[in-house]
Amino acid sequence: MQALERANLVRLARAELKRAIARGDMDASEVVRECPWQTESMTISELLTSQRRWGRTRARKFLTPLSLNENKQLGTLTSRQRRLLSTELASRSNGARDALTV
Repeated sequence: MQALERANLVRLARAELKRAIARGDMDASEVVRECPWQTESMTISELLTSQRRWGRTRARKFLTPLSLNENKQLGTLTSRQRRLLSTELASRSNGARDALTV
């Protein structure tokens, strides 16, 4: 029963996190950098596709040059991989914001 309660807690927290990312209240690069407890078992693909206008194809194209597997869990990323992914996501989101303000 405790495992079920924990799973439900993680599921609800993760759903709220995904909604915050989709609304733009939270940045995906920030989530990668901080890796909160609810994202440790979350896959990179799951995080990327929670962003607006990001589907599986866009996520795969984004991850290919970074040599990261879309099914890799955020909690298992090395510090170098975490830094690389976070930096690329931040530069991608800053570029999108700049394009909208022009």
